[in-house]
Amino acid sequence: MCLRSFRCSFCCIFVTLYTLFLCFILSIFLFWIIISPSSVKFQVTNASLTQFNLTNNNTTLNYKFKVNITARNPNNNVVVYYRRITAYAWYKDRNFAAVNLAPFDQGHKNTTLLQEAVFEGQNSIRLGSKQIAEYNMERSVGIFNDLAVDLDVRIRAKFGRFKSSRFNPPVVQCRRLRVPLISNGKPPAATFSVTRCRSSNFFQDRDAEAG
Repeated sequence: MCLRSFRCSFCCIFVTLYTLFLCFILSIFLFWIIISPSSVKFQVTNASLTQFNLTNNNTTLNYKFKVNITARNPNNNVVVYYRRITAYAWYKDRNFAAVNLAPFDQGHKNTTLLQEAVFEGQNSIRLGSKQIAEYNMERSVGIFNDLAVDLDVRIRAKFGRFKSSRFNPPVVQCRRLRVPLISNGKPPAATFSVTRCRSSNFFQDRDAEAG
């Protein structure tokens, strides 16, 4: 009799705990469905070059490259806290500079202009003969076609009343930027066209996916 009573109590406890666990999982799932955050949208609104030349037998790049980027949070119930923003500059898939931008908080349905990214200095760069030929052609025209900027950010996000821990979203990629060269005060050969960046799955932790 005691054994049956013990088994019955154990079954009741197990069923109760299992039911609570399922309710917890279901509540998280429903919460995520209701919130359903859209990725933050980034775009390069302006970019310019006032110096961009190769020296030392085409192995050293001297540059002054300015980029303005906006971030649009399209969500009604999500606040984004940018705790670290590092911008990387690329030319023909070669990274040549990096700068840190000022952190900021972004509210609902908000568009924010990030701190201007200013890449200035010189750095070694390895370009093949075909890439050097392309560089010379672009320089003669006054427009460089294969510049890019990546944003590596670390954020926290507030979904309704729930605030996440800090995590690293996928890298934001602003590729194929056609940037005019402004030299000796002369007007550029063309104006810069606003370019959208790739920022899909922004609220997923890329480190968790890699693991």
